Amino acid sequence: MSYVLGRPEKRAAQFSSPPLPSNRDMPPSAGDAEYGKAEWSLQKIAMWSSVDLIASLGSELPVDVFTGTGKSKQQLPTPSYLLDPAGDGYGLEDWIDQFLRSELLRGNAIGTIAEFSTRGGSAYPTQIPLYHPDEAYGWRDTEGQKHWRVNGREVDPATIWHRRAYPCPGRLMGMSPVEYHAVTIGLGLKAERFGSQWFTDGAHPSALLTNEEIDMKESVARRAKDKFLAAVRGNREPVVFGKGWKYEQIQVNPNESQFLETNKYTEAQCARIYGPGVAEVLGYETGNSLTYATLEGRAQHLLVFAANKWLRRADRALTSMLPRGQYARLNRSALLQSTTLERFRVHEIALRNRIKVVNEVREDEDLPPVEWGNEPAAAGPAPAADPDDIAAKVKELM
Repeated sequence: MSYVLGRPEKRAAQFSSPPLPSNRDMPPSAGDAEYGKAEWSLQKIAMWSSVDLIASLGSELPVDVFTGTGKSKQQLPTPSYLLDPAGDGYGLEDWIDQFLRSELLRGNAIGTIAEFSTRGGSAYPTQIPLYHPDEAYGWRDTEGQKHWRVNGREVDPATIWHRRAYPCPGRLMGMSPVEYHAVTIGLGLKAERFGSQWFTDGAHPSALLTNEEIDMKESVARRAKDKFLAAVRGNREPVVFGKGWKYEQIQVNPNESQFLETNKYTEAQCARIYGPGVAEVLGYETGNSLTYATLEGRAQHLLVFAANKWLRRADRALTSMLPRGQYARLNRSALLQSTTLERFRVHEIALRNRIKVVNEVREDEDLPPVEWGNEPAAAGPAPAADPDDIAAKVKELM
């Protein structure tokens, strides 16, 4: 594989490029076409919350670099270039956030290889600015060769870095979850728009002003209405009616229009796009009775059933920027935050079973090492510590 040196082209108007061919076999219906666009979908709160939850989790986790496995596994210093993969000064967390949002919304993360290295006998990119996913489109010709077009201009495929989240046989591009769920997302957005019009534009009259003793001709009705509105607008004084007038507010139950129930349904469905557990963690009604005994249990559920597959994709993306034999891992331990007491119980078990030494535990707790902290605990299991003793130790360290 060949690489091209140099900086990426300037992309000042990256959102102004014309729409690229759809990656779907069937385009969305004309009424739902706008809802198949990623930016439109984010108007749905559940879509924004779900994407932001996973992307924010991944971008805020620390990144560790390792070599070897098992007994030969060794942690290495993180290369300086990996702290800013795009080379734009915004840092690693910004790059991971862009990467995850691109895959979550469009099923593809696409960048240009701006710099590479050949250290260690292998060639690997060291700087990858990411394109807006709508700027780049790739396909295979009849002979299976890759072709890429960026902003309408065909470019050398060797300069493109591409990762896809939803691969489809016979297609170079990954599938877009927003396009494939445009009907559900569009239904939710339409329900919200209807609800807004219901309360602001007057989907129904707000009140009735009636008189049973006067022949209510159109001119009389209009004059009475104008006088009544003039009296109540900007006036906190009581309104005085003449003989026979009656004012009655109309209280129409919004549930009768079904838009509130529809909105609840589509919120949960949109969250489910990104895996079981997302809707429950975000608090949407899903019809089940899933509960969590601890905050750590909720985080574990989110990690196992939804977030972990996206974090692994970020792991592989960062690993592609390392020499052969090295690999990057987002530190999931930072996600599974537990209470102080639970954390110190885990430390006690790790020390007692000689899984860790004291200085490793102190490093986890952001404490300085001690001279005697590199020696493992005495051989043989020690008696279990009393929870009250552990709590006392925790208070001493806090």
